[in-house]
Amino acid sequence: MRKLLMFFLIATMIMISACSQDKPEPKDNLVFVQGGTFKNNKSNFAGRNVTLSNFYIGKYEVTQREWEDVMGNNPSGFKGDQLPVEMVSWYDVVEYCNQRSIQEGLKPHYNIDKDTQDLNNKNDNDNLKWTVTINEGTNGYRLPTEAEWEYAASGGQESKNYTYSGGNNADEVAWYWKNAGDKILTGDWNWPAIESNKNQTKSIGTQKPNELGIYDMSGNVREWCWDWYTDSESQIPSFRVVKGGGWIGGVNNNEIAFRGKFDANGFGPDQGFRVVRGE
Repeated sequence: MRKLLMFFLIATMIMISACSQDKPEPKDNLVFVQGGTFKNNKSNFAGRNVTLSNFYIGKYEVTQREWEDVMGNNPSGFKGDQLPVEMVSWYDVVEYCNQRSIQEGLKPHYNIDKDTQDLNNKNDNDNLKWTVTINEGTNGYRLPTEAEWEYAASGGQESKNYTYSGGNNADEVAWYWKNAGDKILTGDWNWPAIESNKNQTKSIGTQKPNELGIYDMSGNVREWCWDWYTDSESQIPSFRVVKGGGWIGGVNNNEIAFRGKFDANGFGPDQGFRVVRGE
């Protein structure tokens, strides 16, 4: 009987070990997102037969401490280890992804050629226009695609069909122009009021998470995505997609479906990002 019990325990441990290997747990606060089709009908991708593979995404926006540990500097206007890094361009963050991958022994996801201008980039304000391409099948850090970002923000397969990431009340899940300062502001968006209210970024993870346990996908800082911004009016690649809205923006910017755009070489005090890795 004792031998039978011992055999059962060993077999159970082997099964648990095998199951745990199916979903390896990368470090540094990455959340596993089960792939599939969009459940949230407020998403831009709902009903479009878009199916995503599994991936991991940052539980939080990349912090200033994380940035400094990798890049050796802190460009942010509002200083604090647990505040999201900001004042970073799209080019800055793809470099961060590669440097962090190298630091952790992973294969970088991007090929970055600073000496060859990207002929697809039609933005006259972009004086860099680096050619950035993807190393397929790598395990390194990268930016989310717009579809991945919206899927994770909307709760993936656990979606409850919220307007914002984690709820229908922006004040519970997002830092934006009305609540990101000393007091709650009212009325219409007003920069002098925002400035005198000392609005700024907030420490990561201090609002409610979404269905997957991810924080700040609505508000705090706008988040860079990999994609070029195109719409029905213009198919010319000029801007990169930003999502989620930030502490300076209106509440509509916090909606999961809101599509922002920004010059790839642009940066601002409400512009940050979060990272993704493949399964």
